[in-house]
Amino acid sequence: MRENTALTAWREGGQTIGAWLSIGNAYTAETMAGMGFDWLCVDLQHGMLSYDDLKYMLPAISTRESIPIVRVPWNEPYEIMKALDAGAYGVIVPMVNNREEALQAVSACRYPPDGGRSFGPIRAAMYGGRGYASEANSQIACIAMVETAEALDNLDEIATTPGLDAIYIGPSDLAYAIGLNGPGDFENPKHIETVNLIYETCRKHGLAVGMHTGSLAYTQRYLEQGFNFVTLGTDSAFMARTAGSELSQAKETKAAEPEKTGY
Repeated sequence: MRENTALTAWREGGQTIGAWLSIGNAYTAETMAGMGFDWLCVDLQHGMLSYDDLKYMLPAISTRESIPIVRVPWNEPYEIMKALDAGAYGVIVPMVNNREEALQAVSACRYPPDGGRSFGPIRAAMYGGRGYASEANSQIACIAMVETAEALDNLDEIATTPGLDAIYIGPSDLAYAIGLNGPGDFENPKHIETVNLIYETCRKHGLAVGMHTGSLAYTQRYLEQGFNFVTLGTDSAFMARTAGSELSQAKETKAAEPEKTGY
C-alpha cells in the first residue's frame, strides 16, 4: 500500500506543513498539490464544498506527492467512511469532546477487528494500491480536533484514546471555548496558555499535535515550538492576499490621470 508519508513523519516525531482547500475545483487542488505541501486538507466542514467535489479534488491531489486529508463536516461514521472510500488518507474530525466521541471517530477509520469501518474502498484501493485492505488500518490518519470547553476538561482521556493518531487545534473555536473573542485573541495569554497545555498533553502521551494557522508568522512560530503539523493557509486566502497585494501595488504605479480639458 502507498505510504502515508505525513503520518510516518508524525510517528517519528517529524514536522510537516500543509494547506487547506476550500475552493471546489480540481484545477486549484492540482495547483496546490504542485506547490510541494506535505499534505492538503479538503475542508468539507466550512469550505464551499460537498462530497461530490471530492471525486474531482482527491484525484487532482493524487497527481503529486501531497497526502490527501479531508476535514469531515461532523463526527458521523458515514461521513468519515465515505471520505476514506473516496481516497482520503486521513480525516480531521471537528468538535471531539470526549473519549467516547474520539473512539467513534477511530472506529469509523478502522476495519474490523480494530473498528467498524465498512468495506468498500471504491477509489481508495486504486489510489492506495496493492495491500490496501490489509494495511489501511495502519496508514489512515485519524485526527481529532480539540476546540471546546468540554474537550479541554477531557483532554487527557481524548489524548489517550486507543488508535487516535493526532490532535489538531482549531484556534478560533478554542478562543471562544475559553471565553475570548475568537480569531482576534490568539495573543491573549489565556489562549497561549491553553494551546501550550494541549501541546504538552499530546507530548506527554506520545501523540502528534497540529495547529491551524493562516499566516507565515504563526506557522513559523508553531513549527519552532515543535508542532508536528501546521497549516500555512487556505487556497482562497492565498489567492485573495496575493491578488489584493499586487493590485494595490499596480494601482500605486499607474500613470497620473490625464489632465482634463474643457471647451
